Amino acid sequence: MPKWLRKSFFVLVTILTFGMVTPSQALLYENTNQLKASKASDVENTGGSAASSSEEDKFIDKEVFIRQMVKEAELQSYEKFGTKIGPIIEDEFNEVILPKIEKAIQDVAVQFPEESLACLMVTETPGGGVSEKIFHIANSQTNEDVIRFHVRRDHPPQQGYWFNFHYHTHHDNFQAHHELGAIYWDKNTPPKWMS
Repeated sequence: MPKWLRKSFFVLVTILTFGMVTPSQALLYENTNQLKASKASDVENTGGSAASSSEEDKFIDKEVFIRQMVKEAELQSYEKFGTKIGPIIEDEFNEVILPKIEKAIQDVAVQFPEESLACLMVTETPGGGVSEKIFHIANSQTNEDVIRFHVRRDHPPQQGYWFNFHYHTHHDNFQAHHELGAIYWDKNTPPKWMS
């Protein structure tokens, strides 16, 4: 189903029911399940002997790793934004913040040898409510975070609300903020994350 049709259906149902009933989130994220299924089929279709596939599991190309992490970052981000914040900041996020997230992921990928990249994974759920967490990239063997991507709500006096995107690295024990950018919301209080 085309994206514009899904969004139109979502808005139509919400308007007709005066906001009392909203369609399931599964409707909006229908393509993510198809994406995961296609990734699984791609892995199965790689073929080759068992020895060569086990060698491939140990090594992952840095470009492939970066593309996978950026896709996951985008999915986790939109899940965090929810249906109320996401459509409003989507364009600016794609133009300004996402390329900087990609650059930060590239910087992380450079620090690890290719055989270690296969051990890095994206956390599964972003933080809801007023939590800052968008996603973390962690080492699956040690369960230690390598880099943490967050978004904070800032409210400078008489300037409205801003979403401040930043990340922390393990090099300084996640203390320093590395700025990715800020997106203006409005003078009104933004809704909670994942709403």
